[in-house]
Amino acid sequence: MAGRYDPNPFEEEDVNPFANTSAVPPASNSRLSPLPHEPAGFFNVRGATVDIPLDSNVDSRRKEKELQAKEAELRRREQDIKRREDAVARAGIVLEEKNWPPFFPIIHHDIAKEIPVHGQRLQYLAFASFLGLIACLFWNLIAVTAAWIKVSNVKIWLLAIIYFISGCPGAYVLWYRPLYNAMRTESALKFGWFFLFYVLHIAFCIFAAVTPPIIFKGKSLTGILAAVDVIGDSVIVGVFYFIGFGFFCIESLLSIWVIQQVYMYFRGSGKAAEMKREAARGVMRAAI
Repeated sequence: MAGRYDPNPFEEEDVNPFANTSAVPPASNSRLSPLPHEPAGFFNVRGATVDIPLDSNVDSRRKEKELQAKEAELRRREQDIKRREDAVARAGIVLEEKNWPPFFPIIHHDIAKEIPVHGQRLQYLAFASFLGLIACLFWNLIAVTAAWIKVSNVKIWLLAIIYFISGCPGAYVLWYRPLYNAMRTESALKFGWFFLFYVLHIAFCIFAAVTPPIIFKGKSLTGILAAVDVIGDSVIVGVFYFIGFGFFCIESLLSIWVIQQVYMYFRGSGKAAEMKREAARGVMRAAI
């Protein structure tokens, strides 16, 4: 069989590396076939070309420039706001945020943060006096409304509304807010403004507690004389008037105590002498 004469595939062939291979023709019976020629660069990673989109780089650069421009604009606005706040602070203007009452803020009020510790108790007493006046005028409106329905005419009710509408904001603007600012800034002029209008407040409370029969027989305020006059016509209305009389009495006593405490604080802090000096300088300037 032909298979027996096949050469041994594991037999080593003697190959002389120094032999002249040019003279010897290549063996025709070589078992190894030459590898097929591969195209250059098929497995060459270095020669491969990668398509990189240039549009993405342009977009990233543009977005980076936009972000830098926005950041610069924000820094410029912050510096502008800071410059304006500094100018306002140097001018002595205080930006106040409305925070009271909490359910419907209409005024700025923060005793714990803005009033010195040694004056907070006194400021709380003045605030209680302000709230007491609001309570007195509100109850006065209720009692006079009952008197209008049961006893008298509509004129006393209109006067009670005028007392309530004008009395509450008037007290805040005329004497409570000046005292608040005086305690915060230690201004002698604001203390003087407070004393002037708080004396008028005390006079009104005493007048309301007595209620002499001057305006519509005094029934527009719930004083003692009006209560005695009304209770003969209606017991319920008379009781309302007596309760109002008690409110005005308590408010009068509290107000007298507050003005005494404020005056003692005013004298103790040396603001009285400062106020006298300011008044003397004002007189001198007016005379000149």
